[in-house]
Amino acid sequence: MAAFRFKAMDPAGKSQSGMIEAASAAAARQSLRGRGLLPLEVTASAERTAPSATVLWSSAPAPAKPPRAGPKIGLAALTLVTRQMATLLGSGLRIEDALSTIAQGQPSKVAGVLLTVRAAVLEGRSFGDALAAYPQIFSDFYRASVKAGEQSGKLDQVMTHLAGFVENRARNRQTVQLALLYPALLALVSLSIITLLMAFVVPDIVRVFSRRGADLPFLTRALIAVSALVRGYGVFAGLGLMAALLGFQRWLRVPRNRLLWHRFLAEARFTRKLVQRMNAAQFAGTLATLVQSRVPLIEALNAAANVTPNLHIRARVAEVTEKVRQGSGLKRAMEEAGVFPAILVAMVASGEATGNLGAALDHAATDQQRDLDAWVRALVALVEPAILLVMGGLVMMMVLAILLPIVSMNSLANG
Repeated sequence: MAAFRFKAMDPAGKSQSGMIEAASAAAARQSLRGRGLLPLEVTASAERTAPSATVLWSSAPAPAKPPRAGPKIGLAALTLVTRQMATLLGSGLRIEDALSTIAQGQPSKVAGVLLTVRAAVLEGRSFGDALAAYPQIFSDFYRASVKAGEQSGKLDQVMTHLAGFVENRARNRQTVQLALLYPALLALVSLSIITLLMAFVVPDIVRVFSRRGADLPFLTRALIAVSALVRGYGVFAGLGLMAALLGFQRWLRVPRNRLLWHRFLAEARFTRKLVQRMNAAQFAGTLATLVQSRVPLIEALNAAANVTPNLHIRARVAEVTEKVRQGSGLKRAMEEAGVFPAILVAMVASGEATGNLGAALDHAATDQQRDLDAWVRALVALVEPAILLVMGGLVMMMVLAILLPIVSMNSLANG
């Protein structure tokens, strides 16, 4: 069976769109007519679906073609799907039936993903293997957790853990984005205003001073020079900055260069604490969820390494995994890696000593995330006044540069 995106009209003249499963386009049109719909457009989707005929409606129009990198869904949609899967599986529903039920209440893009996964499950593949068709949606950590849940027979509990993990991840990302939105907007507006003043206001004032032939103060001459640079080379400077950013992005695409950059961020004095805290919180949270889901420690470490953002720290986690595989204790291996906060290593040691590593990691992840959130809030609280002070200082210098020659001229006139 294949999936088809359709546009149709119901007897009331209302437009409908969504996805339908059928053996061919003709069968899809026939199925739509059987449901009282007039097919307007039926196009084959790039995804295969389950061997049944199910119509999924969506008020949004279907896209003309799937994106090149494959479909992507937001964290909110992923959280909802995961939470619904946990509930339905906990009630005894089979995986394929749960996927079909959830797909009926989702937008066409999300429904297409779920139906493709359902088709793979019906063909005999495991749920975890079926998710591998969408690595851009379901991370290595997500798939490893699902596989562990299938192997242990506790998939519903694992999906509940996953839903909480994805929810926390979405909440943390939203918190950081909202916290940095105002400082970024403030800096952008301030720089735009200063640039416009330099390009269009200062030159008119300069012409007035030039006609008078007055001896200008140093601050005024500096302002005139900067204004001339902005007018003469501002466009080229902007293009050069854009070219530099694009070149830097291309440079980062090389794995070796990206590793060097991540190593610099992980070891530099001004970024080390933030980067290590962010990666430690991600690593500990992932490892805690996997260990509590009864995933073997080696597999859990591999999955945790794959979702650690910084490549330098990821390489250190790989070394930790290898040492644990060779028989070393997790605490000792993490301590030798030198990229984890001391409190995290201490919590791991406590968990190993008591035989309750999952709970210890969960507490450590919560503490690391709490510290990270507090650090980010403090940083944002400092960034806002810093931007105001810098921009206010620049504006004050511009005002002084304009007022000083005026005051000097008035003094000479009165003298």
